[in-house]
Amino acid sequence: MIRKLEKTDVDKIANLWLEANLTAHDFISEKYWKDHFNMVKEQLLQAEVYIYENNQKIYGFIGLNDEYIEGIFVSDEMQSQGIGKILLNYAKDKRNKLLL
Repeated sequence: MIRKLEKTDVDKIANLWLEANLTAHDFISEKYWKDHFNMVKEQLLQAEVYIYENNQKIYGFIGLNDEYIEGIFVSDEMQSQGIGKILLNYAKDKRNKLLL
């Protein structure tokens, strides 16, 4: 199921963001990502974010800013399961045009 971010989701989403960035950008200091963690949590609450959830567990999310996809994040354990594609298709249904 895909749904809009709720305030109670922000800690889970921010942790997913942190884990994904630490994994994908191991050439950037872990301290950099951790130093920006609280700022990202605040920004997530102000952004248009859609969550992929199954059995009340969050496995991924997509952030949109008008026509721009700000990011797609999928938990490590659920990568290559089609969740990113589902989130992208959901965003396509919400917009006439999308940019990266």
